[in-house]
Amino acid sequence: MKIFITGASRGIGYKTMMMALEKGHDVAFTYNNPDTDVAKIIAEAKKIAPNQLCKGYQLNIRYNEQVVNVVDAVLDDFDSIDTVINNAGMNRNNLAFSMSDEEWTEVIDTNLSGTFYVIRAFLPVFLSNRKGHFVNISSIAKDGLSGQANYAASKAGLIGLSGTIAKEYGQKGITSNVVAPGMFETDMTKESLSDSLRNFWVQHCPVKRLGHLEELAEVVLFLGSDAASFVNGQTISVNGGLDWAE
Repeated sequence: MKIFITGASRGIGYKTMMMALEKGHDVAFTYNNPDTDVAKIIAEAKKIAPNQLCKGYQLNIRYNEQVVNVVDAVLDDFDSIDTVINNAGMNRNNLAFSMSDEEWTEVIDTNLSGTFYVIRAFLPVFLSNRKGHFVNISSIAKDGLSGQANYAASKAGLIGLSGTIAKEYGQKGITSNVVAPGMFETDMTKESLSDSLRNFWVQHCPVKRLGHLEELAEVVLFLGSDAASFVNGQTISVNGGLDWAE
């Protein structure tokens, strides 16, 4: 299987990419920061899967022209893509009253419009192959989160976008699903998550812990595989049961 994943230089994207390589898949990945040590990422990938193709592309998905150019380059290098994992995203936190136009627009343009640009760019390939899988990474914030009106709106929007793709193209062998993660152990949460917020999560989450990225990546890769060909238009929450917390 050949996988394209956005925002894979760290966190969820990085772990998913490395697990995909370990499972024998070829991976094209994107990163936004030009200072990203791509050589280090590729070297780590080669240690895990020396026989798999892994290549990185700098991309800010906010800009459609960049998306089109990168997708063209990926298809030249990989011939085709079977699965697209839309993971890249950003946040600019602020209370709604204080949120600037720039904070709103940058997040919506990146998280929602950027994902649409990627989906649209790969649809001709999937239609030609008469199969393909989109997996879109949302968030527990999709139901609303204080200080994140822009982020919550973008992540909720992914559900409507993904469902529309599922309905429009399911008969063509194309699936589109959403994964909505809860709180996971990442470098970012280890550095920035306060003790009080961590304790709050553990207290209210039925499994009484943060998630491990391996657990999330397994769900993402399943939805991106042919084993999930009859799973379409769904939102899968991976949050330790927080939806059901009393």
